Amino acid sequence: MNEQPPVISPAVDALTADPTATDNGSAALPSSEITSAQVENYLRKHPEFFHEHLSLLEHMSIPHPTGNAVSLISKQLELFRSRHHDMENQLTALIEIARDNDTSLNRMHKLTLALLDSTSLEEAVANLEVVLSEYFLIDFVAVRIIKHNPTPETAITNLFIEPDSKDLEPFANELAGHQPKCGRPTIAQARVLFGELAFEVKSCAIIPLAFTELEGILAIGSREEGRFHYSMGNLFLNQMSEIIATRLITLLQQR
Repeated sequence: MNEQPPVISPAVDALTADPTATDNGSAALPSSEITSAQVENYLRKHPEFFHEHLSLLEHMSIPHPTGNAVSLISKQLELFRSRHHDMENQLTALIEIARDNDTSLNRMHKLTLALLDSTSLEEAVANLEVVLSEYFLIDFVAVRIIKHNPTPETAITNLFIEPDSKDLEPFANELAGHQPKCGRPTIAQARVLFGELAFEVKSCAIIPLAFTELEGILAIGSREEGRFHYSMGNLFLNQMSEIIATRLITLLQQR
């Protein structure tokens, strides 16, 4: 659920820098042997240190002797730190959401191009399976069109389901609700959609295709139980169904 790794300056990378080397190349004492007296002496000789490293103050605890009273300055600093960390966490979350959305949009673009490139119903289903596998990392794909098959010699097995077929009974709720359903499919649903591979599907999204010119089911499954969770949003799933159904409608009309 595309990024360039952040560039970390060697001068500030404390994890990879040599702790025994100084700027002029001379040997220095390991950090474990530096005493508080040495730190104090250094700060006395360099009173401008915190002017050049102001960000360090955010992570330091500076006492304000006030007896039994609570220091107002300390309390304000504590609140500012807390708010700062909350804002950092919120910003990180927003960045992750933006990256996920950008990835999803790129995948939808690949899906759209693959479907537009299809000249037949069989080719559209084949391209759909390739794109969902390579770009969406989907393990299982099933398309079922609820319609009498006008050309039984179609190369796609089980693509069409008769409107009065008992195979539709396990999907009554999904078809009635017109909304995708994520989670673990029932055994009956998995058998209709994935056949002999039914027991390998640990989670899936069942997406009803409910349009004036087309009614059917699109299912995408995974071997991972948590891949399609019931709490997932439906925005991209609905958009996917609209793109796929629109192309399938056009190709059906050409048959």
